Amino acid sequence: MTLIDFLNYFVIPVLTVSVLLIVIRFIKGPSIVDRVIALDLIITTGIGFIGTYSILTYQPAFLDVAMILALIAFLGTVAFSYYIQKRNK
Repeated sequence: MTLIDFLNYFVIPVLTVSVLLIVIRFIKGPSIVDRVIALDLIITTGIGFIGTYSILTYQPAFLDVAMILALIAFLGTVAFSYYIQKRNK
């Protein structure tokens, strides 16, 4: 089994199932915190998809896109936690 086979037959299906489960949590989430965490996980899974696609297509430039997306997701999470902290005071 090569790396390409492993990515195609294991990694991509696992990422796909995880996105489906996260979307269910995003829709059913009882609170806004659950929804924000689910959105952060969707972005993280998207980074996994971008990394996998980068390996499959031999295009390392996509890893730069994944790093920028990770930075944006991190800043969004920090901004949301700041908002929650200010709202609770």
